[in-house]
Amino acid sequence: MAQHYDLAVLGGGPGGYVAAIRAGQLGLKTVVIDKDNLGGVCLNWGCIPTKALLKSAEMYESLTKRSGEFGLTFDNPGFDFEKIIGRSRDVSSRITKNVEMLVKKNKVDRVRGTGRFVGKNKLAVTDENGAPLEEIEATNVIVATGARPRTIDAVPVDREVIVTSKEAMTLPKLPERFVVVGAGAIGVEFAYFYAALGSKVTIVEMMDRILPVEDEESSAAVAKSFKKNLGVEILTSAKVERATASDGEATVELEHKGEKKTLEADVVLNAIGVVGNVEDIGLEEIGVEVERGAIKVDKATYRTNVENVYAVGDVIGPPWLAHVASHEAIACVEGIKGLDHAPVDYGNIPGCTYCQPQVASVGLTEAKAKEAGYELKIGKFPFMASGKAFALGDREGHVKLIFDKKYGELLGAHIVGAEATELIAELGVAKTLETDDTALLKTVHAHPTLSEAIMEAAAQANGEAIHM
Repeated sequence: MAQHYDLAVLGGGPGGYVAAIRAGQLGLKTVVIDKDNLGGVCLNWGCIPTKALLKSAEMYESLTKRSGEFGLTFDNPGFDFEKIIGRSRDVSSRITKNVEMLVKKNKVDRVRGTGRFVGKNKLAVTDENGAPLEEIEATNVIVATGARPRTIDAVPVDREVIVTSKEAMTLPKLPERFVVVGAGAIGVEFAYFYAALGSKVTIVEMMDRILPVEDEESSAAVAKSFKKNLGVEILTSAKVERATASDGEATVELEHKGEKKTLEADVVLNAIGVVGNVEDIGLEEIGVEVERGAIKVDKATYRTNVENVYAVGDVIGPPWLAHVASHEAIACVEGIKGLDHAPVDYGNIPGCTYCQPQVASVGLTEAKAKEAGYELKIGKFPFMASGKAFALGDREGHVKLIFDKKYGELLGAHIVGAEATELIAELGVAKTLETDDTALLKTVHAHPTLSEAIMEAAAQANGEAIHM
């Protein structure tokens, strides 16, 4: 006999487990179904373990290239690649166990298996071998099955030489030559990690710059740093025609600005984006609409075209970000419960890339603001002029603020440099509160801090910057 729940959550990533916990807090009898450890790609193979890897690379780069600058000396600093990977896996394991505990604490049932719709309100759960485990009935179902790396025929993944981000996190040894196909956040972060540890890294990007969704000045700053400090070769406006693997090596044939080019590599990373996990969960069984690899939903309620069936997170399409999935999950569950809740503001989503220098942004780029018809007032302050950045030895980058000239409204913010991914939250709050340039300028920022650069950028937009 099938167990009955108020809510069944299919998938346990940042959308799924957050939905389940919030439902438990609100008194809904809830079950979350996932065949793997809770946390999804983010906690198991993405956000969290990659940051552990990047921290190791950042520390090694500082020790080997900059220790003398700080009056420190070391004899033959080195690294144990296997231990770097092991620490990352340990961090992931410990945090996913914490999530499992949180789910239990909030009285949410946990089923380890693969769920599939066999009716509008019924899910069949099978084990890793496809054997039936149990049937679950639920008044409401939230699909939060996430996404996986997108692949293309030109870059056939074998998971040993031509790999996805998952395999790139657990390579058995440091590759001498590492080629990254795709220069979004995932590609750029792995490029930094391997280059900082000593791999010869080449980035291949089809667009005309790396981090193409970021402000052009942010992209240029990172590209300059990668070339100067890490020796990374960056090929933009380049199209991969074919990648092949043979005898433990890879060959990448591409066209770069009209010229044919061939790259040899020990490992090639396919980092061209992700696609939603919409297959094999029975969506067609109940008639849920899917378009271009994403479940169609009403972004106010996250309901699909089928009553009482909802979807959140990467499976409903961009932006493919863990924090977006979590906020969608909370909004969805609160709507199911009948609570008043603020909708997710998709115009105020922070984007972060955790290489060095870090990149963070929220709101419109300069180009998008101009396309939208705004007359702009732009303030920019370089960390080169920041006392705290000087003391830290992290003087790369800048803060760039984009204001509507007529009303002073903050339209977008872009930071490149140390702790950019932490600093961006101030600008997200500012946009939420519809803060203008004067308010940012008149807010007293502690000295010395990196955040003073935000205040100075607002001042510079008005011709009032003190330290430049």
